[in-house]
Amino acid sequence: MPETLELTLARLPDAEPIALMSRDLIEVGLDWRWTPARVAHCIRCPDTLVLIARARGRLVGFAIMYFGIKDAHLLLLAVDPAQRRAATGRRLLEWLEKSARVAGIATIQLEVRAKNQGARAFYRALGYREVRLMPLYYDGREAAVRLIRSL
Repeated sequence: MPETLELTLARLPDAEPIALMSRDLIEVGLDWRWTPARVAHCIRCPDTLVLIARARGRLVGFAIMYFGIKDAHLLLLAVDPAQRRAATGRRLLEWLEKSARVAGIATIQLEVRAKNQGARAFYRALGYREVRLMPLYYDGREAAVRLIRSL
């Protein structure tokens, strides 16, 4: 029987575990920029949604998206390695995309490490197009690829 996944908006006590997931799963080899204070700021910010996924009460994924007037920017998305290939990332992203459509957003953009072929394939499978290679994007050391999806 598949595990029940609960998607909810993050609350301030979620800031530290989200930041630790970012440090351990996304920011590996880079300076830690998504600290608990920064995540807490996003949770409080009216223009940003911080969505979390829980399975059996345990945080197994999260996504942070900034909403502009016509465009949104997916700032972070991470899923616990044990939960990957269980549609957690897809469900987080679909929830945010639905919110973006309701808000009248026309496009969503994001950046991913150029060498992260798994993440690039994940986003392409969900309709995102790679539009630009950005050398030295991460800490002046590592390239990123920008992806965009029109809603």
